Amino acid sequence: MDSRPGELHARRPAGGRTPVSQALCGVPLDRQKKPPALSTSAHLQDMATMRSNLGRVLPGSSILFLCDMQEKFRHIAYFPQIVSVAARMLKVARLLEVPAVLTEQYPEGLGPTVPELGAQGLRPVAKTCFSMVPAVQKELESRPQLCSVLLCGIETQACILNTTLDLLDRGLQVHVVVDGCSSRSQVDRLVALARMRQSGAFLSTSEGLILQLVGDAAHPQFKEVLAPHAPPDLPCSLSSNHHILIDRIHLGTQQAATSRQAKF
Repeated sequence: MDSRPGELHARRPAGGRTPVSQALCGVPLDRQKKPPALSTSAHLQDMATMRSNLGRVLPGSSILFLCDMQEKFRHIAYFPQIVSVAARMLKVARLLEVPAVLTEQYPEGLGPTVPELGAQGLRPVAKTCFSMVPAVQKELESRPQLCSVLLCGIETQACILNTTLDLLDRGLQVHVVVDGCSSRSQVDRLVALARMRQSGAFLSTSEGLILQLVGDAAHPQFKEVLAPHAPPDLPCSLSSNHHILIDRIHLGTQQAATSRQAKF
């Protein structure tokens, strides 16, 4: 077989096809197409985007949202535990100079924020919307460095869920304090937590977020921040259990419908 200067000819296999790895051998190196190399700035931007998806929490770029822990909601499941966790988050936020905002849902009818939250000094923002964002929009706009919102309160399937979606829509990271959120129905709570995770929120515990904020056991506030406390006793399963509950609800609904049809 003749060969031309500057070219190598690959011999075709018996099947008549030339493997891709051999196909380029017949093309001079100076004529082979190479994928465009990423510029340094584009590479750094891609790396920064990947890092931003890690969900790191820093005091200087975070804010604490306290949602609707009011007198008329005391009947909600695990209300004392939720308020205790939120009070701890608020205490840590004050120690680490993390700003905090507090809302109240229709306070004329649902009453003021419960005193055990320890939110004295915070001016509650009244709202009727099932999201905190419209009520605290000015606060968000006044903090251009803001990256992360730590969110706790009630109810999970209502104001917590809608606040999360609105914040995500603004490009902010949302860290839902799982042991600091509750609902009248634990089915609603567990499904809402799964729904928020599907949308891109980070689910964490108060302890996990506090340790991220402190960052180092050598922090001067470490001992005060990690003071002994009783962990809340509430269901936190986020994977299979809520599917089991939903399946049971569907099964119960089907059985009830079948029973009604049998009567007729």
